Amino acid sequence: MTTALHIRPATIDDTDTILRFVRDLAVYENAEHEVLATPAHVHKTMFSEGATAHGLICEQEGQAIGFAVYFFNYSTWQGRNGLYLEDLYVDPSHRGSGAGKALLRHLARIAVDKDCGRFEWSVLDWNTPSIQFYDSLGAKPQSEWIRYRMTGEALEAFAKG
Repeated sequence: MTTALHIRPATIDDTDTILRFVRDLAVYENAEHEVLATPAHVHKTMFSEGATAHGLICEQEGQAIGFAVYFFNYSTWQGRNGLYLEDLYVDPSHRGSGAGKALLRHLARIAVDKDCGRFEWSVLDWNTPSIQFYDSLGAKPQSEWIRYRMTGEALEAFAKG
């Protein structure tokens, strides 16, 4: 029998755990070199006054086994907020325990409680296990949209005009 899962809002005391999960996720996605986040970044963006990012910690027997980070966006077409899942990660030793599904269901409840019109996230096109998992939940890929990103020097140069 599996021990019950407990999902709770992340607190500033979870900073090291969040950063560990972020690094573990980056390793899984072959992008460890892209992680620049520090404890100061997490404190400012998730736990300071006016922070717009939120976190969840999934625990089993008092041990953090996964996390999610999300924020609210806005749909002008719906005239409603949406919930965007930035990161979801479950430690490999706990995959199959229901933690990923529990985190997603918890987020779906937040979206419904906050009257969000959408619950969205992105997945790498090569991440077949996650794609199959999301498909099994009834989520649908949005193939008609191409995601764009501007970072680093390109962002700085464009901002300066």
